[in-house]
Amino acid sequence: MAEARVDAQAASRLRAGWSAFCASPGALFGLLLVALLLLCALSAGVLAPHAPAAQDQAAILRPPAWLAGGSWSTPLGTDAVGRDLLSRLLYGARLSLGIGVFAVALALLAGVALGLLAGFYGGWVDALLMRLADVLLALPSLLLAIAIVAVLEPSLRNAIVAISVVNVPIYLRLTRAAVLAEMPRAYVSAARVAGAGPLHLMLRTLLPNCASPLIVQAALGYSGAVLDAAALGYLGLGAQPPTPEWGTMLADAMQFMQRAWWVVTFPGLAILLTVLGFNLLGDALRDTLDPRLRDAGALGVAAAGGPEAAP
Repeated sequence: MAEARVDAQAASRLRAGWSAFCASPGALFGLLLVALLLLCALSAGVLAPHAPAAQDQAAILRPPAWLAGGSWSTPLGTDAVGRDLLSRLLYGARLSLGIGVFAVALALLAGVALGLLAGFYGGWVDALLMRLADVLLALPSLLLAIAIVAVLEPSLRNAIVAISVVNVPIYLRLTRAAVLAEMPRAYVSAARVAGAGPLHLMLRTLLPNCASPLIVQAALGYSGAVLDAAALGYLGLGAQPPTPEWGTMLADAMQFMQRAWWVVTFPGLAILLTVLGFNLLGDALRDTLDPRLRDAGALGVAAAGGPEAAP
């Protein structure tokens, strides 16, 4: 009976969270943008009309199809060496979104592990890790990423490592704060009395109850990782030509900005829509997973609807 009651309560919270999520137009728009981006990335091999590196010397800087001189064989036009922009944007979505996934995953794993250690053990472990985090956070993140890539060598793999390193302190501090808030609770003491070891307490008892802020930060941090990857690519420190990465495409196109606006506009729009979609989704997840914000939103809706709308 107790397990059934817990399952019913969890299902009720899930339904309430989904209802709150669907009630937000920004959340639905962000979810739609993210879904479209993922669909384009996964279907690039089917949707792209050409290979991303295929060149056509007879179609250099061809305008989009709806402008004079354009062709529907290259709907968004071509770049300075005759490569189809639409194909490169679709394959670039795979790369840019993949960079965000790997960078956030690495930063999340390292930051959560270090944050659990700092919050659980405290003492000199906490002091040492937090001082290291303070040092990293004192430096501008993009400047630190540039320095790391410059020391290693410009490449896509090293760009992912650099973006992960500069984001680790964020997840470390967030995890530590959540662990410190959960440690005094009764369920942690009960698990200790039951004989749970440190590893069980950290991974099975504390971590699931600290997951909500980490999920929200990961969604919001994803857009930052995509921006950082594009910035490193633009500076020549990330993906190297002819790789179809959005930041690298912008760098190659800047000298043609006045002659051929499309070679700059479409990669920039792709970055803008990606960042917008994940920011909206992250804000919606924050409002949904935080009970205080969700309850405040429900009260606001009830107040706006009058006494009849109140539960």
